[in-house]
Amino acid sequence: MRSIDTISLDDARRIIAAGEDRAQQIGQPSNIAVVDAGGNLVAHVRMDGAWIGSVDIAINKAFTARAFDIATADLAENAGPGDQFFGISGSNQGRVMIFAGGIPLREDGRIIGGVGVSGGSGDQDQTVAEAAAAGFR
Repeated sequence: MRSIDTISLDDARRIIAAGEDRAQQIGQPSNIAVVDAGGNLVAHVRMDGAWIGSVDIAINKAFTARAFDIATADLAENAGPGDQFFGISGSNQGRVMIFAGGIPLREDGRIIGGVGVSGGSGDQDQTVAEAAAAGFR
């Protein structure tokens, strides 16, 4: 039987903690979500003061990063009118997010999950997501 490496709850907690630290440093309360290798939610945190409307966005950014094995900011670069992925945000029952803040999580070159952040500007979300992903390594 073949086993699939994936994110554990302990991994997700470390990833979220690293993201929370960065969000506090930049003064931007955030929603931070972690999904496993199958794109299923492992853990989510909504920091005090983070927008309620960003809960689903953070979860869906993490899903998108894992579902397509690409950072959501990079996916967005090819999703505009006339680009190869135009309209992709309507796929997967609208779960695909095409703006910054979602990053695939890698271990030994394999993607085993994703992290998604929402609550600030695209640059802020990306900064927090990068710090969260670094917390996994």
